[in-house]
Amino acid sequence: MPSGTYAMRRLWRRRGNPLRRRDDITEAWIVLAVWTVVVVGGTVAGLVTAHAASEAFARERVERRSVRAVVLEDVPRTAAALGGTTGRRTATVRWTAPDGSPRTDRTLVTTGLEAGSKTVVWQDGKGRLVPEPTDPTVAAVESGVLGAVAGIALAGLVSGAGAVARWRLDLRRIDQWGREWELVGPEWGHKTS
Repeated sequence: MPSGTYAMRRLWRRRGNPLRRRDDITEAWIVLAVWTVVVVGGTVAGLVTAHAASEAFARERVERRSVRAVVLEDVPRTAAALGGTTGRRTATVRWTAPDGSPRTDRTLVTTGLEAGSKTVVWQDGKGRLVPEPTDPTVAAVESGVLGAVAGIALAGLVSGAGAVARWRLDLRRIDQWGREWELVGPEWGHKTS
C-alpha cells in the first residue's frame, strides 16, 4: 500500500464534511478543553491543596507546645450529655506562659479531676490556650481528603461550565435547524392538513 494512501486513511477525519458545522467543531474543542482542565487542573488543584494543608498542620505542630497546668476546680464525673462520649468537661486551669507569667483560663479537661490535679494543656507562642495539634497520621489523611475535595470541586465546576456551553450550542443548532426547515420544508411537497 503506498504511504500516501495510508496517510489519507489515517487522517480521514480531517477532510471536509458537508454535514459538519462550525458549532460541531466548537463543541469538540470545548469537550477537549473540559477534559484537559478536569484531568490536569483537578490533579494540580488537589496536589496544591493537599500540600498547603499538610504545611498548615506541620506549622501547627511546631508552634504549639504542651505545658503542665493545675486544675483550679473540681471536675465532676457526670454522664456525657445526649450521647456524647468524650469524657471531657470545661474547667479553669492555671499554667505558666512562655514569658514566665502565670495565666488562668478555661479549657477542656478530663472528667473526675479534683482541684489541684495536674493536666496537660496546649499553648501558642504567646501563652494563649489552643487545641492540641493534629496528629501527623490524622493530618495526612485530612490533607488527602482536602486535596481530593479540591480536585473534585474544580472538576465539577469545569464540567458544569462545559455543560452550559454545550447546552448553548445545542440551542443554537436547534434554532438553525428550525430556520433551515422553514426554507426547505415547503419544497418537500404538500402538507397534510
